[in-house]
Amino acid sequence: MAKVKPLFVSVSGQQLLCQAESHKFIYESTQDSIDRETLHLLGIYNKRPCYALFHAPNTPIPLGFEWRALRSFLGQVDDLHFDLAGRACQIISWDREHRFCGSCGQETAASPVDNARICHDCNKQFYPRISPCVIVVITREDHCLLARNAAWERQYFSALAGFVEPGETVEHALHREVKEEVSIEVENLKYFGSQPWPFPGQLMLGFRAEYKAGEIEVDQREIAEADWWHYQNLPPCPNPYTLSGRLIEHFVNQCIELGR
Repeated sequence: MAKVKPLFVSVSGQQLLCQAESHKFIYESTQDSIDRETLHLLGIYNKRPCYALFHAPNTPIPLGFEWRALRSFLGQVDDLHFDLAGRACQIISWDREHRFCGSCGQETAASPVDNARICHDCNKQFYPRISPCVIVVITREDHCLLARNAAWERQYFSALAGFVEPGETVEHALHREVKEEVSIEVENLKYFGSQPWPFPGQLMLGFRAEYKAGEIEVDQREIAEADWWHYQNLPPCPNPYTLSGRLIEHFVNQCIELGR
């Protein structure tokens, strides 16, 4: 029986090595030997093991390949491949950032049995971490609340979002973020779905909520402007390949179904 050849995803920062003029980033290695210390199993792809591989900056790349930024994959590949690309970037980033113990400063080593790095000096283990975020579309009959982040250069509106802080439930974080950013209160929270967001390592938890009370007052730090928008007259919004875009699209479809 022929030996199953593994597949690889080469990563440098938030860039992936792709076949030229494409977003094809999964390939068979042409190298005679690969340093096992740089390999991380991502899973099984088409019945073959697939590994993330760190590619040191400024080192040669194979002929016919080029680097592509992870963000360029948005809307260009399906969810499975985008999630795989994002996972590869996050795993390699975590591995490179935990070469030394954050407690005692000694060098860490890859665990032989787990996806972790171990400090043998103080016995601490370091696992990949993600940051949970809430994102919510707030509705008021046939209007929804969308906001523009102060850091965005163009006139682009999206759902409200923020990080979950230590000691908070997801619901508490949602109420707090809405109050802090636009000064209103919401009710009837309904979970919608989630999306890995590897910029650099979030897990977006999507909700729908209904307006309860208050007037919009933006914080002028994170949020530059916010308003209620009729579903037939929305501003420039995220595309449906983002969780924010899916939330907005779902709101619009609901309004159409209800004949508003």
